[in-house]
Amino acid sequence: MNFELTEDQQEIKRTARELLGNRASWEKVREAATAGRYDEALWRELTELGWPGIAVGEEHGGQGLGTVALCVLLEELGYTCAPTPFLGTVLAAQAIEHAGSTRQRERWLPALASGEATGAFGVVRGDAAELVPDAPDAGVIVLADPDTGGAALLEGGAASVEEVASIDSTRRYGRVTAEDGEPLDGDAAAVIDRAAVAVAAELVGVCQRALDMTLDYVKDRKQFGVPVGSFQAVQHRAAQMLLDTEGSRSTTYFAAWTADAEPERLALAAAMAKAWASDAGRSATGAAIQLHGGVGFTWEADVHWLFKRAQLDAAFLGGAGAHRARAAQLAAADRAAAVR
Repeated sequence: MNFELTEDQQEIKRTARELLGNRASWEKVREAATAGRYDEALWRELTELGWPGIAVGEEHGGQGLGTVALCVLLEELGYTCAPTPFLGTVLAAQAIEHAGSTRQRERWLPALASGEATGAFGVVRGDAAELVPDAPDAGVIVLADPDTGGAALLEGGAASVEEVASIDSTRRYGRVTAEDGEPLDGDAAAVIDRAAVAVAAELVGVCQRALDMTLDYVKDRKQFGVPVGSFQAVQHRAAQMLLDTEGSRSTTYFAAWTADAEPERLALAAAMAKAWASDAGRSATGAAIQLHGGVGFTWEADVHWLFKRAQLDAAFLGGAGAHRARAAQLAAADRAAAVR
């Protein structure tokens, strides 16, 4: 069995790495974050490439390349902390495509796939969805309620959205009040699972960038005349970062594969991916700051952008503990069914 990306997926990854490396440098990220806005020029370029619609069906104006290809892009966008409304837009598109009515798909998917409209997706807890990525100024917002098993679509202009400042200033967040919207016919749990896999993919990119930046630093920084990377304690911490990154990558891409190939296995796979990636994001970025030494804690160092993105992504759609508990429940239910 071949666990590598296909040639087309590898080409998508190479193109994204090159483009974002040039267009989403740390200088650009810092500029957008300081101004409290997105990089509109970068967003236009992404929409011209059709990236928001990479997983949207061709019949609705997308490329129909599937969840794995979407995760490839999200990993690269996480690698740069690119300041764009990409995540919210693709999460809304996924929800509408897999749980919306024919009319809702025809109304919203072409606009989301082309970037004409942006979107957001959140989970309702109580009377609101907290810290919803890309909710301010979104054209459409999808809210899922795991308690009722339902989901609803709100047009952005009619939704009650309060912009919220967070530690991750590379992305705009909002508190969305739960109101009566257009119900989506599909299963909210499956929609949340797909969203969890997408967020896990972004966390994979965050972890990889933290690891790469840290390795570059410990190879260059010298203490007592030798690179600090030669110290065993530093090597052990870097090795754990590698384990965190590769473990989250493996679980995430397996979950992405199940979303397209074996959706009946998605729930357990998504819970495992989000649990691992949430822990890995916090652990790897925290280690990156520590291994950068005193400079890692400063505003001038860029590693803090990764740490902040990881904190918000790790909590979004439920933290690692919640997803581990769900994975345990699902595995137990599968075992009980097999015994019967």
